[in-house]
Order: sequence, then C-alpha cells, then structure tokens
Amino acid sequence: MPSPRLLIVPLAAVTLAACVVAPSSRRVVYAEPVPAGAAYAQPGIVVDIAPPSSYVEVVPAIPYAGALWIGGYWGWASNRHQWYPGRWDRPRPGYSYHPHAWVQQGGRWHLHGGAWVRV
Repeated sequence: MPSPRLLIVPLAAVTLAACVVAPSSRRVVYAEPVPAGAAYAQPGIVVDIAPPSSYVEVVPAIPYAGALWIGGYWGWASNRHQWYPGRWDRPRPGYSYHPHAWVQQGGRWHLHGGAWVRV
C-alpha cells in the first residue's frame, strides 16, 4: 500500500485541475474624464449593478470654523460597490462642490459628481 504522503501529490493535482478561472459577467465602462472646469473630478463610471441603499453616516464635530461636510458615497472598486466615508474639507473660493450621485440611464448606472466645479 502506498504511503499517505505519496497520495497527497496526485490528490493536490486533481484538486487544482478542477479550478476554473472565468471572466466576470459584470461590465464596467470608464467614460471620458470630466472637462477641465471641474477640479478633482474622476472619469465617469458606468456599471450594470444598482448601488446599495443609502448609508447613514454619523457626522463628527466640525473641526474648524467654516469647514464644509462632504458626505460619503457608494463608489466602485474591485468590481463591486464600496462605501467611501464623508469628510470635512475647506471650501474653495470660486468653486461649488457637486456630491457623488448614481443615475440610472438606459438600464445602466452612471456615477456622477464628487467634484469641485467653478461657479
């Protein structure tokens, strides 16, 4: 009878042979970057999966006078929705902050906003 150690190698080979790598069925499209008038904007993201329901954030105490709370949002990373927490930021003179928002268009979900836009 073969020793148990000799059986491990063929069993490991059979187990690894059963592994299958398949492409994801999720389709993500990275749109063109936002025009130069929008500061700090990311390229648009378009996905087939609706974002999760709203996340209730606890807003921490204001760290300094005049600080602006920028709420968190569901973003897209590693082929799934991911929560990005809100933060306090300094207002930028001559700019208005447009928060992130998912918009459904043509059966797909488009992530918009999250940018300081010149007013």
